Amino acid sequence: MKLKPPPTSSSSSSQTLTATAASSHDAKLLVRETLRISADLASAPSVPSVGSLPKNASFGVVDQQFVDSSLRLLCCEEIDGRRWKYFADESVGSEQLKLKKKKNAIRAVSLHSPQAPAEEFMAFIRSYVVPEGFPDSVTPSYVPYMTWRALKHFFGGAMGVFTTQTLLNSVGVSKHRTTPGAVAINWILKDGAGRVGKMLYARQGKKFDYDLKQLRFAGDLLMELGAGVELVTAVVPHFFLPLACAANVAKNVGAVTSTSTRTPIYKAFAKGENIGDVTAKGECVGNLADLLGTGLSILISKRNPSLVKTFAFLSFGYVFSSYREVKSVVLHTLNRARFTVAVESFLRTGRVPTLQDGNSREDIFNFPWRQHRPIVLGPRFKEAFQDPNSYLAVKPIFEKEHYIVTYNPSKENIYVLLKDQAKSDDVLKAAFHGHVLLHIIRSSTNKQSSSRKQHEDELSASLLSTADLQAHVAESYKMVSALYMPFKSKAKEQGWVMSESLLNPGRARLCEMAT
Repeated sequence: MKLKPPPTSSSSSSQTLTATAASSHDAKLLVRETLRISADLASAPSVPSVGSLPKNASFGVVDQQFVDSSLRLLCCEEIDGRRWKYFADESVGSEQLKLKKKKNAIRAVSLHSPQAPAEEFMAFIRSYVVPEGFPDSVTPSYVPYMTWRALKHFFGGAMGVFTTQTLLNSVGVSKHRTTPGAVAINWILKDGAGRVGKMLYARQGKKFDYDLKQLRFAGDLLMELGAGVELVTAVVPHFFLPLACAANVAKNVGAVTSTSTRTPIYKAFAKGENIGDVTAKGECVGNLADLLGTGLSILISKRNPSLVKTFAFLSFGYVFSSYREVKSVVLHTLNRARFTVAVESFLRTGRVPTLQDGNSREDIFNFPWRQHRPIVLGPRFKEAFQDPNSYLAVKPIFEKEHYIVTYNPSKENIYVLLKDQAKSDDVLKAAFHGHVLLHIIRSSTNKQSSSRKQHEDELSASLLSTADLQAHVAESYKMVSALYMPFKSKAKEQGWVMSESLLNPGRARLCEMAT
């Protein structure tokens, strides 16, 4: 057997050098590729424009499927401030598109970083308490209204814990003074009385539109009155049934008022057709505040605080929040209170107040059941005229109008009688005329009166004769003819809605004028 001769030293060294060079070259390529990939991964994740993508580009946070692909920008999308870009994968051929049904041909790239947990939680809360598109979807008065509404419901929820505890103690549940059947009967009778009161009060109907703010505040006062009567049952538990029934009637009447005035208020806040969204979020805020108040009150009640001090504190918070809540509402329509503010400001300064100013100056305590009003709109004929001469003296002045305005010195009131042809604008003009006549009589009385301590609203009957009355009415007619249209124009410029009459006139109408 022949043995192979060993390789010569020259051939062996050449092979060794060749292998070393190859391995060195591979190592350099590996290091270079590693550095390139590391640099690409550390670079920004933004996607280059069309046609500028290198073949082996890396996108960082983009999925691995974007690597080694050719992308073309299609469009940009935004949802609630968060943006995405959509790209077409041009490396996918037509045959491949058919096989993949084109579902993988579009790539979505997020242009935002993930939200922090706190931000995601706040976004979740906002989706329940503010309307979509907030703040652009509501008027500026929405935020103060909801703030005071939440405070009112917070105090109301806290008060409910103490009143319920007091009622249960008074009816005998905790001390077992009565049988469960008697307790149930008393409780049912109490709730039944409240429902009866709710049905009886619902007949007020249109007044919830006329004097919305005044009735809303009055309803909240009744709620607190009912809560106070419920607490009184702890002092005289043997009068539980009549006191609890009276309290429940008051609270149910307040609930009817709150429910009936809720929609017009939310309508004033909504921009566009989002009243349902505004209503839903508003009720959610109220319920959330009510639950917070209830939970806090449960914790406080375990320490047995003074019932009188607790009721006084919670009642003050509830009533004050209710007042501020109602005052923060900005309505565009003119009821009697806002109409009075607008006309008196126009007669004094020649300017109509803005929506914000007019609503803020509206008298919330001017409840619709007040008897004495300086201007009576739509009265009976016998209330306005005491003798035929006073009627015959002013009748010719209003031949072309659908109303008659007069002053009754014995009752110290301006009376605005409406004819059966009177429409919405006629009612507005008649009310405007009544304020003009009142302004003239007040000015005349103040000039002729020797006593400067006389109240501004008091009209002296002794200083006004029939001739003076006729002269004042004729003067007021001339002023109305010159000022009513400018008043309407300036009111519309300020945003007041003049086409709807919410002045709540009486139902009496003059059918046929005697000749």
